[in-house]
Amino acid sequence: MGEYIQMKGLLPVPPLGIGTWQWGDRLIWGYGKGYQQDDTLAAYQAALQAGVRLFDTAEVYGFGFSEKLLGQYYHTHEPKPMVISKMFPYPWRLSRKSLLVALRKSLERLQMPAVDLYLLHWPWRPVPLERWAESLAEAYEQGLARAVGVSNHTLSQLERVAQVLAKHRVPLSVNQIEYHLLERGPERSGLLRDMLLEGIVPMAYSPLAMGWLTGKYSLENPPPGRYRARRYLARKDSIPTILQALEVIAQRHHATPAQVALRWCIQKGALPIPGAKNARQAKDSAGALRLRLTDDDMTLLNAVSVECA
Repeated sequence: MGEYIQMKGLLPVPPLGIGTWQWGDRLIWGYGKGYQQDDTLAAYQAALQAGVRLFDTAEVYGFGFSEKLLGQYYHTHEPKPMVISKMFPYPWRLSRKSLLVALRKSLERLQMPAVDLYLLHWPWRPVPLERWAESLAEAYEQGLARAVGVSNHTLSQLERVAQVLAKHRVPLSVNQIEYHLLERGPERSGLLRDMLLEGIVPMAYSPLAMGWLTGKYSLENPPPGRYRARRYLARKDSIPTILQALEVIAQRHHATPAQVALRWCIQKGALPIPGAKNARQAKDSAGALRLRLTDDDMTLLNAVSVECA
């Protein structure tokens, strides 16, 4: 290992983080049924031990419980990783000051004076993006966030946010996007290319397609839960071919399909943040940091997933 990725205004970190959507989420991930708080603690510890130095959370994950858990683990374990959280633009949040209120509540749950990176979760109305951008700049200026960014923004939306931030001399560090072998839309739209050119880090959430790319599931045996099982059925014609390619490449490198899928993201220029319910998943994902795909591997994966571009 020795690779690092640089986000504007922050220290370099290895090019893979851990997402904590599952920590406390009962509706989609079934928290409390197949895994508990002790499992998430073990995931945190295993990730740190394996070299992960970035954890992503949000106020909506487990209705704040994910932030509370992450804060507890952060303060009781070494080394200290980079922490990211996000504000959800609920339609009743009509004032741009809502972002600072939400951030301060997140900091209370995390037990931190500031987060390393704070993001606007979605570019939803009714509040214009420019107002949220002003609030992101204010969060940076007040020292509540060491860097700021967005999530789920298109190229034109990125430009609007960046223009406002530039007036305050605040860099736009990150855009979290869904990006993986079953969702290559950011390539087709040019978003990925332009972000890399501008030095805005594309942070890939759900890089394992909610479990579909781990090698554990198939069309005959989909992930549990209605949402996860149906999420990528529009890609069902591509899924078997992609899974087969992942397995072939994984065997060649003595790796797992999940590690290959994550490494593909890294070598495309993205920073994946897979979720981890337990230590095994965290350790497996971190293994992507020690893998290197060949040009032939990348060509094969690009080819079998071309319909998902």
